Amino acid sequence: MVDQRLKDKPYLIDAIIGNSSILASLGANGRMYRAWWPHIDTPQHIDSIRMGIELEDQGSVTWFDDEAEGWKHVAAYVNRSNIFLVQASSDSVPLDVDSLHFVVPDKDLIVREYTFTNTGDTAITFSIIMYSSMIVGEHALYTTTMFEPSADALVHYKQRTYLVWGSSMETSRYHAGISLKEARGGAMTLMGSQIEMTTSGALAWRFELVEPGESVVLPLYLACGSSLEEAVELLQEARERTSGEWYEETKQYWDRYLDSLKSCPLEDDDVRELYERSLLMFPLMSDAKTGSIIAAPEFDEHFTRCGGYGYCWGRDAAFITTALDKAGLIWLSDRFYDWTLTAQSPDGSWQQRHYHDGSLAPSWGLQIDEGASIIWGMYQHYRHTGDEDFARRVWPAVRRGAEFLMRFRDERTGLPLPSKDLWEEREAIHTYSAAAVYGGLRAAAEFAKLAGEEELASSWMEAADKIRRAIDELCWNASRSCLYRGLRLTVDESRYIQAKAEGATGNVEELPKGYRRYVLDVDPVIDISLVGVTVPFEALPADSEKMRMTADAVEAALTVPTVGGIKRYEDDPYIGGNPWILTTLWLAQYRIAIGELDAARELLRWAIEHRTRTGLLPEQVDQETGATAWVVPLTWSHAMFVLAVWMLAERDRGTGVLSHPVQETV
Repeated sequence: MVDQRLKDKPYLIDAIIGNSSILASLGANGRMYRAWWPHIDTPQHIDSIRMGIELEDQGSVTWFDDEAEGWKHVAAYVNRSNIFLVQASSDSVPLDVDSLHFVVPDKDLIVREYTFTNTGDTAITFSIIMYSSMIVGEHALYTTTMFEPSADALVHYKQRTYLVWGSSMETSRYHAGISLKEARGGAMTLMGSQIEMTTSGALAWRFELVEPGESVVLPLYLACGSSLEEAVELLQEARERTSGEWYEETKQYWDRYLDSLKSCPLEDDDVRELYERSLLMFPLMSDAKTGSIIAAPEFDEHFTRCGGYGYCWGRDAAFITTALDKAGLIWLSDRFYDWTLTAQSPDGSWQQRHYHDGSLAPSWGLQIDEGASIIWGMYQHYRHTGDEDFARRVWPAVRRGAEFLMRFRDERTGLPLPSKDLWEEREAIHTYSAAAVYGGLRAAAEFAKLAGEEELASSWMEAADKIRRAIDELCWNASRSCLYRGLRLTVDESRYIQAKAEGATGNVEELPKGYRRYVLDVDPVIDISLVGVTVPFEALPADSEKMRMTADAVEAALTVPTVGGIKRYEDDPYIGGNPWILTTLWLAQYRIAIGELDAARELLRWAIEHRTRTGLLPEQVDQETGATAWVVPLTWSHAMFVLAVWMLAERDRGTGVLSHPVQETV
């Protein structure tokens, strides 16, 4: 049963703010739904935070972060920053509310600055009510909420986590231990209860006789600390400056950050805007303390529709770090690969996904492409930097990882043994995973040469070549003019019986304790990951006939007729089988690799046109409406965009213009 606390938690959000230690997700209404600290994957602390207005003598609150109460919202990021601006207005309340939301760089401090403007004809007096319910450490038990008079602040704490709300404006009323329904009653319902063993509390601030056209500002700070003293000290530091000064410092920080990186290589405003938004998003997905990179801010913590996204996948991160290096974010890649040394299993493998500390996250089993991709990514990073110290640092892990890949092979074919596919849905010898192992072993061989281990290098290169030949010879589906998605596919009994009746071949394996495994010889489903055989792993040449035919089959079978874009595979059931941003950009990268630049530009343009209303890239786009469908933002989507932009620019250096026709390229 889903926790009732999820009732107001949307799957789709509009913005993220952060500084690599704090990460928070918000809606276009300005409501902050989730916040993580001191790591960006766990724990998440927010149950519900609401902001409301009580006009004098009205006796009830209107929550100005709620469309259902008649409030309209316009939201966008402040240009070239991770600062989120929300403008709220109502036909029934004579106040406009402009709010800025951001995290101060290098401080465990969230700033929420609210500006209230009297849009009426007479002076008004009103109170602002903040209701805060915190599930500190992701669990409602053992949380205490208290008002600390010496700090004029509302404190939520459990064990060594202290979350402290306060303002530079003195509060007018407070209450520890109050429900949202009670808080709606207005300031007079805040009766001064000082401490309760509960998750919730509320604060009020009073503004008197604000004249027509006049604006007043309420700075609101959330300070995080491992002790009450630490959090209160940070709150006091926040109060020593105006929220406007914190805004200017943060804005300048992000301006300098972008100026320090490689600028967008294509001369197109839309591309540049999304490129810069991608670069701004990347550090928020990288944990400052460990270097782990998460797939996305978590939004389904109870696994109601998926298995969660707030984890680190080595495969995603290998693509992501390659994009980071292209953009000049080399230090984020360095930190990530240092983190991988903490996440490697004793047997040399890297498992499906991990928490920030390198420990195993909830899993469906081994995906052999994860560890292979990490080794491949390490070598791409080395090629980009030429950092010999990095090569020496990762070599022991590379060696253990390559030895695991060597053990995890079928002796007859040389292909990797069955494991879960990159979509985590089926077990087989997957063609994409085999290509990843090919790329990983070749990368390991190059590291071995650097380490003076020529015999190891030769052995690993020979194994990689055997995989390449097996892909070419065993994984070709002549009947569909496309690579097989995989071989030795495990299915359930009913599907096995049906497939056999339709002419498929396979066998039943007897397992211990009387269990059986039903295995089909081939998996003929067309899947976008098949282009990964070439891009990025180069197991088969991009311009080979088999890869051209495979890519054409992918585009024909997986293009969504209503809204365009490329879905993952035929009859994909996940969230309705929508087109994905990253899959569309994956095909674009293949088209660039073979010089079909017009086709690539069209796919790139589709991705740009389907960013969210605040300029982020989701995972999926609704197949009927084209609206954002799932996961915002997806780090892999942004990485694939940056990679496609750089691939196109490097292939088409004559113009660097997205819309320029191929025939006019100089």
